[in-house]
Amino acid sequence: MKEKMEAIKKAAFEKIEQAKNLDDLNDIKTSILGKKGELTQVLKGMKDVAPEDRPKVGQMVNEARASIEEFLEREKKELNAKIREEKMKNEVIDVTLPAKKLKTGHRHPNQIALDDLERVFVGMGYEVVEGPEVEYDKYNFELLNIPANHPAKDEQDTFYITKDILLRTQTSPVQARVMETGRMPIRIISPGRVFRSDEVDATHSPSFHQVEGLVIDKGITMADLKGTIDQWAKEFFGPETKTKFRPHHFPFTEPSAEADVTCFKCGGKGCRMCKGSGWIEILGCGMVHPKVLKDCGIDPEVYSGFAFGIGLERVTLLKYEIDDMRLLYENDERFLEQF
Repeated sequence: MKEKMEAIKKAAFEKIEQAKNLDDLNDIKTSILGKKGELTQVLKGMKDVAPEDRPKVGQMVNEARASIEEFLEREKKELNAKIREEKMKNEVIDVTLPAKKLKTGHRHPNQIALDDLERVFVGMGYEVVEGPEVEYDKYNFELLNIPANHPAKDEQDTFYITKDILLRTQTSPVQARVMETGRMPIRIISPGRVFRSDEVDATHSPSFHQVEGLVIDKGITMADLKGTIDQWAKEFFGPETKTKFRPHHFPFTEPSAEADVTCFKCGGKGCRMCKGSGWIEILGCGMVHPKVLKDCGIDPEVYSGFAFGIGLERVTLLKYEIDDMRLLYENDERFLEQF
């Protein structure tokens, strides 16, 4: 038995000396001292040893275990020291090198314009409501008085997913969903991303943002709409801003109009930004069509309202005098850091 213990110790020491890393040492420890290790197997065979020899055999096994554990620990310390020394060589810090610059991000110009716009309308008592970007044809067109084969559908090149599901072309579906709830009065704005199959150029993109507004209550008139747009324009573009309305046609409003504001660069005198006219087209609006109210479950004999739609990128480009819409999405730090 003594010779067997010596052989186990010798083999263990040789394996430990040949170990190249800590994982090798752990494997050796398990193979010799683990539950299925060589020394453990010797102890399990004690039942075959004569009773008078068991104390001696037990003592020899324990001495062998102690010697192997001591050698393992010593070798482990030496390996750790080598690893640390190698790490120190490879991870030298040159304190003379300039420190890394920490760049702090800030709001995108679109977000700045949206925050300013929302602040104005929230201050007038509006609620900000959002809706799904993947929408039903029913909410995007039908409930807004744009049935199948309506010419207005040709004006909005739509991304259809199925016959009845599409990527919304406007945030007006949010208005239809809110009207369907029947909770009165309604005073909301609905900002969000919309999608149309447009070619990318300086003023168009297949993905852009809109902010649409809706007010429904008893006794709402065109005068309320004009006063609202006039107040927003003064707070958003400057207190000297004036507004005017031109007749237009939208299927979901009647009467409909397009609103212009005086050029905030030249004050209405005429310049490059307003193409010499002194006015800039800013949004579409109108009184909610009685059929839209009826289809959404609201009695047009009792309630009336107005709606408007603002292109977020458009007002951002105008407010910050940006010539090309593509600059907003190219992630060029030289451009974005100006805001």
